[in-house]
Amino acid sequence: MIPDKELERIRNDFPILSRGINGKPVIYFDNACMSLRPKQVMQAMNQYYEEYPACAGRSIHKLGRAVTERVAEARKTMAKFLGAKVEEIVFTRNTTEAINLVSHSLDFKRGDAVVTSDREHNSNLLPWQFLSKKAGVEHRVVYSDDNMEFDLERFEEAVGKGVKLVSLFHTSNLDGYTLPAREIIKISHEHGSLVMLDGAQSASHKQVDVKKLDVDFFALSGHKMLGPSGTGVLYGRYELLEKLEPFMLGGDTVQSSTYDSHVLLKPPEKFEAGLQNYAGSMGLAEAARYIEKVGKDKIEKHENELNRFISERLLQIKGTSIIGPKQVELRGGVVSFNIEGLNHHDVAIMLDESNIMVRSGQHCVHSWFNAHNIPGCVRASLYLYNTKEEAEKFLDKVAEIAKLG
Repeated sequence: MIPDKELERIRNDFPILSRGINGKPVIYFDNACMSLRPKQVMQAMNQYYEEYPACAGRSIHKLGRAVTERVAEARKTMAKFLGAKVEEIVFTRNTTEAINLVSHSLDFKRGDAVVTSDREHNSNLLPWQFLSKKAGVEHRVVYSDDNMEFDLERFEEAVGKGVKLVSLFHTSNLDGYTLPAREIIKISHEHGSLVMLDGAQSASHKQVDVKKLDVDFFALSGHKMLGPSGTGVLYGRYELLEKLEPFMLGGDTVQSSTYDSHVLLKPPEKFEAGLQNYAGSMGLAEAARYIEKVGKDKIEKHENELNRFISERLLQIKGTSIIGPKQVELRGGVVSFNIEGLNHHDVAIMLDESNIMVRSGQHCVHSWFNAHNIPGCVRASLYLYNTKEEAEKFLDKVAEIAKLG
């Protein structure tokens, strides 16, 4: 785990953890939904508004040049964060927009197919359902095995003729399971299919190098990686981005226009229509630097050890069950569970009474819950600032609540 002294320094960077609510400390176990933000991220954003609150790329005055330079620096930071080239980083509002950019811009034709898994977030499910109805693109779903691991045999059967894109979560927000991405990508490429990974739950929790993965597209959200909401990134191999037509056009996407024609800029600018979230991109880059400074390997190990501690004790509490693979090491920093006889929302409310903040419901994976006739669950999701002491308090409260079941 992250050493105590370092963990204390980290926690001091997050104001809500020091301030608490109603005189009680906050235990924030809702990181798969949205992470907390360190003061360094807020300072980076405030610096934009206070020191160079102008347009990037349009104005040649001093303020304009300053913000242009810092946006370029932010793009360079995110490229390094993912192991990509600078020109392969497209700023978006979130993972959802990044996936929709690909779904609207890739040259799909009637009869093409898209492959997803059986527990995709709605952001990586609904765009393909829409495409299926609108354009006649087949949507194929690969179902997990009995241990909720990815079934490579079923996948190989699904990724045959006509599959233009395989679009999968990298790490699941439902149970924390991480796909065997390299094997999936290798198989997909052998069958002539492109691959996109929804990295919203992976990019800030483990090492991600898009070149080593050999993935074609990769999407992430800033609000899940210590960054501001309304920020995200789409990585795309440059030769693919060159071929994509933007699904949104306007200012900053063209070199020139006439009354009946226009000349697009090169990637990534041709995908970034209109005035951008400059402060957000700078905050996102600062979040990436913060994560790199702590170390992704260290963060992943910290979460895994906390999960093991929580899972082993949680299963000793009568009536509790965990959703996801049985092996703790396959579930990263996510513990999704139910208590027999109790509604998941009621459990979350009772935890919240002690300032223990989790999420309850179907976590935007309605399709999986509906398929399994499960109303929902409680999800505790961990991050770099969470502690064993917090886990102990959480477990004590769950044990107390379970007696009501």
